[in-house]
Amino acid sequence: MLCDKCKERPATVHYTQIINGVKTEMNLCEQCAQEEGLLNSETFSPFVNFAPFSVQDLLAGLMNFLPNTGSTYVEEQLKCDNCGMTYDRFRETGRLGCSRCYDSFADELNPLIRRIHGSIGHRGKIPRKTGGVLRAKREIEELKAKLEKAVKEEAFEEAAKLRDKIRELEKKYGK
Repeated sequence: MLCDKCKERPATVHYTQIINGVKTEMNLCEQCAQEEGLLNSETFSPFVNFAPFSVQDLLAGLMNFLPNTGSTYVEEQLKCDNCGMTYDRFRETGRLGCSRCYDSFADELNPLIRRIHGSIGHRGKIPRKTGGVLRAKREIEELKAKLEKAVKEEAFEEAAKLRDKIRELEKKYGK
């Protein structure tokens, strides 16, 4: 494949840029990529990650967009009792000091986590072969949520069916 810019040399760099939802892709040779400012000639490699990015960078960046929780000096007041990490330090680095920081900063972290993941609860994958009980527990949770919704909507026939299904699964797999 030839370079999209000069059309002479083989393309060795694939560059993807997304701005305001518009995706632009270019295949460039080393020289044209350097001219575009995409490469440092001393470190060129087709396998170099040109835009290093980490979860910590994402979290630190998103922290600046969170609404204030009401207290003017929240960042200075919050500190993890276990490791001493301050909320202000977390905002700078995007890294928590220990597992107890989640509890210490819960009021500030939950909106952030909800925005990133859509909820604050972690729901990992369930193994296909050995995940029968886990799969049943998850199904029971989902059925209970549907049951609650059906009762609120006064769809009592549907609620009764859901209740029976929940009882059947709980009997089979335990609570």
